[in-house]
Amino acid sequence: MTLDPRQLLNDMFSAAVSAADPAVLIPRFLPDRPKGRTIVVGAGKGSAAMARAFETAWVAAGHGHLEGLVVTRYGHGVPCDHIEIVEASHPVPDAAGRAAAARMLTTMSGLTSDDLVVALISGGGSALLALPAEGISFEDKQEINRRLLKSGADISEMNCVRKHLSAIKGGRLAAAAAPARVATILISDVPGDDPGVIASGPTIPDATTFADARAILARYGINEPDAVIRHLSFAVDETPKPGDPRFAANSVSMIATPQRSLEAAAEIARAAGITPMILSDCIEGEARDVARVMAGLAFQVVAHGQPLPRPCVLISGGETTVTVRGKGRGGRNVEFLLALAVALKGLGHVHAVAGDTDGVDGIEEIAGAFIAPDTLQRARQRGLDPAAMLDNNDGHSFFEALGDQLVTGPTLTNVNDFRAILIL
Repeated sequence: MTLDPRQLLNDMFSAAVSAADPAVLIPRFLPDRPKGRTIVVGAGKGSAAMARAFETAWVAAGHGHLEGLVVTRYGHGVPCDHIEIVEASHPVPDAAGRAAAARMLTTMSGLTSDDLVVALISGGGSALLALPAEGISFEDKQEINRRLLKSGADISEMNCVRKHLSAIKGGRLAAAAAPARVATILISDVPGDDPGVIASGPTIPDATTFADARAILARYGINEPDAVIRHLSFAVDETPKPGDPRFAANSVSMIATPQRSLEAAAEIARAAGITPMILSDCIEGEARDVARVMAGLAFQVVAHGQPLPRPCVLISGGETTVTVRGKGRGGRNVEFLLALAVALKGLGHVHAVAGDTDGVDGIEEIAGAFIAPDTLQRARQRGLDPAAMLDNNDGHSFFEALGDQLVTGPTLTNVNDFRAILIL
């Protein structure tokens, strides 16, 4: 049977997403039933699906009543019987997210050591739990998010700043719940799987400081809004740190990671007779720079059969960044692919996919796209200038015009970006 390169790449992406399905994973990680109340909170693009999976498993196990509030991205909600689901804006926060965060923090007051708080956290939760610290307006929070998103800062840097502008992130949510036990269940979307970085760690003690946040803004030349700069300079009310006794009885379970999803995709390739190589699950850097390096690897495989012979597929994850200088729509996966196509110069035998496993690349409801050896040729036949569109950060328009977009809709999970370069 003739191999269909795009179908294989699509199947690999689907396998990566399925490996992070909350409905399959969460029943394996139920905490012990408490003597008192069970309160479920959560935030992230996968948090509503996590809530439904947790609720279903908890009731099936006969663990009794539960209640709660979870906030997710618009379009990513799923119905629950006992847990309230609120939808809000991502990546720039809105009033719905702020109101949900304030209510969530309020539910943590008055709990006892007999109570259990279950925190369901996935990527995207940072923007969805936008509750500004005292002295910072909501408009300030929105503006600093916009500036960070365009700066090229990586996710760890952005979340460090967010923690120190928040009344709920950086462990503050769990601190407010003390002395209740907090069981955090996580789906990682960050390089290194650091629990404190995922959604800015609302239930995880924070090792970063106000000084770290100030240094990040200075590094990217961000000196506004004034209220944000003043707040970071005054450095009042530091986040709770590792070793804080309020966290002593808490637990953390990482149920899905980028690496596990890459391994699931590798199995699909292997079954099709293609040798997979997982390069890394934590690649960072400018998307177009990463693309040039990946193109170099593809040339090496085609010319010299190194680091492995054809047919093979080079698989990677992580979260690249895009410093938006043009007037395009951004999107790190389409920027990566457009830069890869330009660097490959129509090299034969090379196909690729890149997509965000949550189904949303940047602010577009598009997961990513595909390229093939004829991508540049087809683009020029349609009057497109690939290099100019790359300079304009307009990958989404490029792949839309070619009909090469990867469209999944909300996947209800999030283990960061998935890239695969298939060399036949």
